[in-house]
Amino acid sequence: MLMTTDSFIHNPCDEEEDDMALACCHASNSDLFLLARFPDEDEVDITFRDDTIHVDSHLMVTLTATRLVVEIDAADAKPFGDETTFEITHNTSADELRDLDATLRLILRGVGTYVSEVS
Repeated sequence: MLMTTDSFIHNPCDEEEDDMALACCHASNSDLFLLARFPDEDEVDITFRDDTIHVDSHLMVTLTATRLVVEIDAADAKPFGDETTFEITHNTSADELRDLDATLRLILRGVGTYVSEVS
């Protein structure tokens, strides 16, 4: 699934949501994509449009200066119409990218693989 967004909403510790870390965006066509994790859970919640899955392995996320790529296992993809790859192009500023990177590191710590090309 290819998506485009102007920016991400991200928060390493949302106090209103029981300290959940989240990174999300609305695509240019209004689709919602969200990665979230509560600090006491060993799984990442992935929401696309109105569907949510809970992933505890077989997850790869790559962040670059212009793209966020999220890859999930085919066995987890049924609620998303069997989509296994979400590629989100963005225009996030360098300062915001560093904060997004830090948030993604929290969300993905110990679950799946995180590759960051943002320093």
